Amino acid sequence: MTGHVLEFLGETKLELGAATAREGNWRAGRDADGILWLALDREGAGTNTISEDVIRELEAHIAAAETDLPKALVIRSAKTSGFAAGADITGFDAMSDDGAADLLQQGHDVLDRIEALDCPTICIVHGAALGAGFELALACDIRIATPGASFGFPEVQLGLHPGLGGTVRLPALIDPVEAMTLMLTGKTAHTKRAKSLGIFDALVRERHIAAAVRAAANDEIEGHEPGLKARALGFDAARSFTARQMRGQTEKKAPEEHYPAPHALIGLWEDYGDEPQAMQKRERESFARLLETDTSKNLRRVFFLRQQLKDAGRGDDGIAHVHVIGAGAMGAEIAAMAAIKGKTVTLGDVETDPLGRAVKLAFEICKGKHLSRIETRDALDRLIPDPPGYGIARADLIIEAAPERMDLKEKIYAGLKGKMKKGAILASNTSSLSVNEMADHAPAAAQFAGLHFFNPVSKIDLVEVVQGKATSAATAKRLAAFCGAIGKLPAKVSDYPGFLVNRVLTPYLMEAMVLMDEGVPKEVIDAAALDFGMPMGPVTLADQVGLDIGLHVAESLRENLEKPMAEISDSLRQKVEAGDLGKKSGKGFYDWSDGTPHPESSEDGPGDLTDRLILPMLDACVEVLRKTVAQSEDQVDAAMIFATGWAPFRGGPIHYAQKRGIDEIIARLKALEELHGPRFAPDEGWHSFG
Repeated sequence: MTGHVLEFLGETKLELGAATAREGNWRAGRDADGILWLALDREGAGTNTISEDVIRELEAHIAAAETDLPKALVIRSAKTSGFAAGADITGFDAMSDDGAADLLQQGHDVLDRIEALDCPTICIVHGAALGAGFELALACDIRIATPGASFGFPEVQLGLHPGLGGTVRLPALIDPVEAMTLMLTGKTAHTKRAKSLGIFDALVRERHIAAAVRAAANDEIEGHEPGLKARALGFDAARSFTARQMRGQTEKKAPEEHYPAPHALIGLWEDYGDEPQAMQKRERESFARLLETDTSKNLRRVFFLRQQLKDAGRGDDGIAHVHVIGAGAMGAEIAAMAAIKGKTVTLGDVETDPLGRAVKLAFEICKGKHLSRIETRDALDRLIPDPPGYGIARADLIIEAAPERMDLKEKIYAGLKGKMKKGAILASNTSSLSVNEMADHAPAAAQFAGLHFFNPVSKIDLVEVVQGKATSAATAKRLAAFCGAIGKLPAKVSDYPGFLVNRVLTPYLMEAMVLMDEGVPKEVIDAAALDFGMPMGPVTLADQVGLDIGLHVAESLRENLEKPMAEISDSLRQKVEAGDLGKKSGKGFYDWSDGTPHPESSEDGPGDLTDRLILPMLDACVEVLRKTVAQSEDQVDAAMIFATGWAPFRGGPIHYAQKRGIDEIIARLKALEELHGPRFAPDEGWHSFG
């Protein structure tokens, strides 16, 4: 084979066959064996997405192949970043305006023509094949994956389901229940799991791609055959029974009222699972309807909010070596995430046992993130236990993750003076202490800031970059870039009691405590929050955060805010005094000894229960905007969604307030103020919304 190989990033090479001539978003060419190579290379983008232009250009290539049939057709990516990250979401609004069903029909037609080609069609997947990218792979006869490949349908996270035939082709390829589970959850099947499911037919290293393609072209690689379960579920009765089970399980996690897409998908499969052509038609119609729902519009908004935060984290951080002080739960996870993302990390603590536990935790995090054995080894090699603190002198960034005691932090900072190298940054992972006050004790106030991670660090993406009055713009920019470099979403905020997230979240937690003191059962309170769309009720959340931490933050806010807060619950103080701190102690308001509690209640609470929980959060959002703690309404919405899971289908707290109506929110707050006291008084910033 006279294939052409392009080199990327030094050692990484992608076999592109003869696909060297760029035509729009594709590189195309035939090799000496008569195999047609089509390599997707989206113009002006580091990652491939499937757009209307990509589909239109692909149609032209397929038409040419139909006229002059190649020995085989190969579709792959020319980008080292992966195969394709799904559809181009920026075009969804225009797609809706232009008639989504008709546009989807065009995409279906192209993929159907690939499926119908009278020659072997082969898709090579490295990295991620998601959404429409996965659907393109499914239209081919054979899928060849390289180590690290992954497959998934994340459309449900946008309030949608697959729209280019995925609802038909995946259940036809693998166990239909497994296929539906992937689509209903939006989860990704990584290499090992995808292979066991039968999503791809061969796993080869990149250097063997050419040989694998020749084997597939000569029919030497057999495609996956659906098993007995797939045939059984072709019968209406069996499929209906399974669909009812799916519907019940889905309703618990994603109520149809808030998340219609997974329920629409179940209905499609139940009604048309044995009629591929009818199901494709209904899939297009359903996708077009879902595009118009508030849920999808809001979840697409959330996608773009994430992109805004990602953009804030771009750039060179100039940080190669990180030293973390404190190997507790937070410090250990911060160190692990930095090491996983390529930073050299030294981790210090006054005791040695936590350092050993930190290394074990890092291994578990690597496992949970599906890192390969080599990637895990390299990450652990970069994580260096450092009891004497030798890394301090070499670190570009020192992250202090000590307990929330000002006297302890002052002592740590005093010990750093004269030891840090020139230009190094010191950041505190404080959740409640004043960055401005701590800066007075830091070696260099201009190179000091807050870097507030959320627990668990390995799962919560948001990080608050807290700028004190003396923090230089360069320091804040480098810290934001550091967050981006370790896969986090930076929100630059100003120093203020609770910063942004805790300032907004604490009234929610404290109001739940007041309601319990009034006699409302904790299960009723949590159920109201869950019904609103919160991922966790406030009482469960307080237990998970730690009741001692919640009490400390609440006391700090009460002492430093202009506006009165709810009285701190006697029951909260009693729990903390008794050592019942929540999940970490095994017992708080709930018993955690048997795992995470799942509170359920059919009992009705007070008529104003939901507003008493939610509206104080909205009011605090307005306060942090008025005080310029946050930079924008979008930043507030993004921070609350990505740090706390705030009802994403509502688009964020500010977006929800505007949708509900500012005048109505103000009126409700005033009514609650009359009933329950000045903590509900509407912030003066509401009037700036006009």
